Amino acid sequence: MSSPSPSPNFSSVPILDYSQILSPTTKPHFIHHLQHALINVGFLYLSNVPIDTSALTACIPGLFALPQDAKDDIRMSNSKHFLGYSKLGAEFTKGRTDWREQFDFATPHVSRGIDGRGDPDYWYLWGPSQWPDESLLPGFKATMERYLLDVQQLSYDFIGLLAEAFGLPPEALKQYYDTDERMQHRGKIVRYPQTETDGEGQGVGPHYDAGFLTFLLQASDHKGLQVQNLSGDWIDVPPIPGTFVVNIGKALEFATQGLARATSHRVLSPTPASGGTGPRYSVPFFQNIGLDTKLTEHVLECTCVPPEILKLRDARGRVGATDSVNFTEFDREPSGRVNLIGRVKSHPDVAERHYPELFKQIFPNGVPKEVSAY
Repeated sequence: MSSPSPSPNFSSVPILDYSQILSPTTKPHFIHHLQHALINVGFLYLSNVPIDTSALTACIPGLFALPQDAKDDIRMSNSKHFLGYSKLGAEFTKGRTDWREQFDFATPHVSRGIDGRGDPDYWYLWGPSQWPDESLLPGFKATMERYLLDVQQLSYDFIGLLAEAFGLPPEALKQYYDTDERMQHRGKIVRYPQTETDGEGQGVGPHYDAGFLTFLLQASDHKGLQVQNLSGDWIDVPPIPGTFVVNIGKALEFATQGLARATSHRVLSPTPASGGTGPRYSVPFFQNIGLDTKLTEHVLECTCVPPEILKLRDARGRVGATDSVNFTEFDREPSGRVNLIGRVKSHPDVAERHYPELFKQIFPNGVPKEVSAY
């Protein structure tokens, strides 16, 4: 199998057909193109994924149409696990307010942290979700939990394909996960309201994702997602029906010594010119690794990687400009701590209530005025 020609840059995001893994005839073609997407782009579309998203997308408008008091009953500031509702303008990226309304949910999990036992603060990052009143949105909890578990399985299957694309055994990256009962993966349902005039309103500012993989369902017709190429140009990633957008997180980049590229990305607020009507909806799923995992102790040995793949990495060029700087602590902190720091920076109002010591370290002058959820 020939390797893709390394490219010093990219101007579009490749589309991969997931059904090709089912046949020994077409799977090598899939792995070949996956290798290129991982090393040179850090983003890809994945089509023909056997997950039905229709039940979830049908629920989304009703979720945001809930009465405000019902949303406030499950607001994120109630949760030590940063799960729940965030009102419009309650999140913070790179010093600016993100103009989106969202609900954070996660796969079922019992928090390991017990008060008074001296457990690490980041153990409390994972725990049970807050759910809207079942009588107000019948069936939503079951639909969302089923969706999260389906994408969780997809993410585990995909990480094995990723290992194959790097010339490694399919099990090579499983060392970064904990036992099933100690793992949790997160998702959001996000509403970006349409703005009246064209421009570059910040739906969510430039950032990287923290974990291994993100699987994004673009649940409306609006453009808005953009990724940043090597020269710093912003490339559109418009919705393609029947696909997920998959991207690499900083933990995976660090663990693979840069074989997998984490790519800076952002979302612009939808406008009349961005396609679609009404708000933009999206559903990202974030695949985590073990809370206690220290990537400095589990860095993938490059001696395991075939030399021709290392050459592709070395030939692709370096990032010349990026607007994202988050999740830089993997060289010294456990994964859970890195994620907690990221959450504190994004939701300081939640941190002030539940993690006061860490909050004071990061925000010695108190909550920025731009971010006050309630």
